[in-house]
Amino acid sequence: MTEKKKTQLKVLFSLIALLVCAGMLFYVNHYTRPTFMLRTVLQLGAIYALVAVSMNLLNGFTGLFSLGQAGFMAIGAYTFAIFTIPVKSRSGVYYLYGVADWLSNIQIPIWAAIILAGLVAAILAAIIGAPVLRLKSDYFAIATLGFAEIVRIIVGSSPMNRITNGSLGLKLIPKFSNFYFPFIVVGICILIVSLLIRSSYGRAFKAIREDEIAAEAMGINLAKHKQLSFIISSFFAGISGALMGMYLGAITSTTFNVTLTYNILLIVVIGGMGSITGSIISSFLVIAAREWWLRFLDMEIFIGSFKVPLLKSGFRMVVFSLILMIVVLFFRRGIMGTNELNWNFIINRLNKKKKTGGESCE
Repeated sequence: MTEKKKTQLKVLFSLIALLVCAGMLFYVNHYTRPTFMLRTVLQLGAIYALVAVSMNLLNGFTGLFSLGQAGFMAIGAYTFAIFTIPVKSRSGVYYLYGVADWLSNIQIPIWAAIILAGLVAAILAAIIGAPVLRLKSDYFAIATLGFAEIVRIIVGSSPMNRITNGSLGLKLIPKFSNFYFPFIVVGICILIVSLLIRSSYGRAFKAIREDEIAAEAMGINLAKHKQLSFIISSFFAGISGALMGMYLGAITSTTFNVTLTYNILLIVVIGGMGSITGSIISSFLVIAAREWWLRFLDMEIFIGSFKVPLLKSGFRMVVFSLILMIVVLFFRRGIMGTNELNWNFIINRLNKKKKTGGESCE
């Protein structure tokens, strides 16, 4: 089979898969009357998929161990909220401290605010990237984690009261206009990241991950590509923060604490460091297990007059942690490792079957 034929088949299979996914979402939304829990798993899973892919771009593909994703999500969420809360409702949001004069009459469209959220996160990443990217491994991780905590403290501090509403946070954030909105945004963003990984920049990122000295010897500008990876990762983290703000409808500085970063890292590790599809699959599995499938473990259950032991509030997370330990033990490189769920296997199998059939006919 020629390369041109393989490419055509890949495009065809991708379109079919996209139509199947769209059809499933349409069926769920219009014919099954999805419960609150199912909507939570699907929409929250999509948001986590985007932020996990953004972290994987940095951690898995470039080899830079960052723990600052929650900070960039906070920047994106607050940027989006500040510029989209309806002007007529701001007096009810900033009722204690008042709103800054320059902000009182500014309101921009949803799509523009989402892009702005990513841009502000990317600009801050460019500013802090110059000094922070000089650090190696654990030191870089600690620095980015410290940055995330600094952001969280600043947005909740009193000097920011008239902009971020301080510790009271922001509410009345516009919700998703329809059920499909987060999936469209996340799909576009992940497609862009996927195309980036397949470009010359993506190959440079992978070369840096494998061996910085060898990459530099091949003419790759380490500082430039590390900075670029850091900025792009932060841009999409900012967009995921905006989506998180839309999903919740209200945010405070505690929404984006260090636990959020660990949850994102958990999804990346389980999916596979260096696998986009692994991060996507893992995000939906983790959210479904944590928020839906194991919910019954938090409720007391009686069989006749016998009360099932251990089942009470909080036991769900104990079982969830045990499951994660088992997964890590048996899948040490994650579900996908560094592989991608693509069409090459299917095409090769079809090609092999065709050749076998032709030989048997002869």
